[in-house]
Amino acid sequence: MPRAVPIVSPVHDLLSALGDRLLGPIAIVLGASGHVARLAARLTGDVVCYQMDLHSARQLQDDLNTFGSGARVVTAPDLWDVPADFRTVIYPAPERGERSLKLDVIEQAYHVLQPRGTFAVHTPRDADQLFPDQVKKVFGRVHHPAAGEGRVLWAQRQEDGPRRRHEISYHVRFGEGPSLVFASRPGVFSFGYFDNGARALVETMDVRPGDRVLDIGCGVGTNGIIAARLAGPNGHVAFVDSNLRAIALTELNARANGVTNFETFASATVEGPPAASFDVVLANPPYFAQQSIARLFIERGRQALKPCGRFYLVTKQPDAIGPFMAETFGATEVVERRGYVILCATAPGSTFHDRR
Repeated sequence: MPRAVPIVSPVHDLLSALGDRLLGPIAIVLGASGHVARLAARLTGDVVCYQMDLHSARQLQDDLNTFGSGARVVTAPDLWDVPADFRTVIYPAPERGERSLKLDVIEQAYHVLQPRGTFAVHTPRDADQLFPDQVKKVFGRVHHPAAGEGRVLWAQRQEDGPRRRHEISYHVRFGEGPSLVFASRPGVFSFGYFDNGARALVETMDVRPGDRVLDIGCGVGTNGIIAARLAGPNGHVAFVDSNLRAIALTELNARANGVTNFETFASATVEGPPAASFDVVLANPPYFAQQSIARLFIERGRQALKPCGRFYLVTKQPDAIGPFMAETFGATEVVERRGYVILCATAPGSTFHDRR
């Protein structure tokens, strides 16, 4: 039996501020899972909850079920990939979060709305000037109804306009090879720059001509694409990420940098890559996320390796993750580089090879 849904303050503020403007179909964009589920449970008609990450989408579906909401969860690289014209788009923005992603949501929300459709945002920060300024810039006019906890803003789409994508490309040079160019977009790891942890990982890895490489938590694809250049035309790279925008960018960047022998897997549980078929596994879990994600990467990476295959994981929490590495692989080598720790191990069948 569905739980009774408490009307928490942010949900109450949104419902009170929008009133009869809450016309369906309605999209709720990103947002904390529990907050979105409570809000969706108070809405009627066709409600779509957009997420770009499969892990977040799965958690949200569980919460929707708990609160008895019939809202649909839809995942896609971009909001404007969702095949619908909405009359209302609601963005329950986080207090902190990535500024560029917030700007991206405003822009994309404009283009999935019907003419005269309403975009509403709830921000926990009452003094936040980002949304008033940016919503006005995109929509032309913004309304500031009174709210209790935080701030609710809304605006209406007036006319068609060009799509503006928030994207930053950056160059990476590795070894003696050519400079590689990577496109990045908000909401994906390593937006706008080559992260030092990822750089430390590729500086440590041993990839040989003809190797089959698995890049777990691939982001925009930097690590696997550099590995593909080292593996050469007879090599192969598989990329895995739970973020659909990351997978889309990886495919774009792989082709743009001349990688042709590759495949991608969108998965929250690192499913898809065949077992015992890779010479090298590169794992780049979120540095300060739950340790369960790093454990999942280690478990799936071990399953994917051939005998004697080489495993590399970059972390900021070696004391917490190292014991599980040792439990899974046995002997583990620790390499410190650029303020990060790379945990290196070999699947049974051989000792760990010296790196170049």
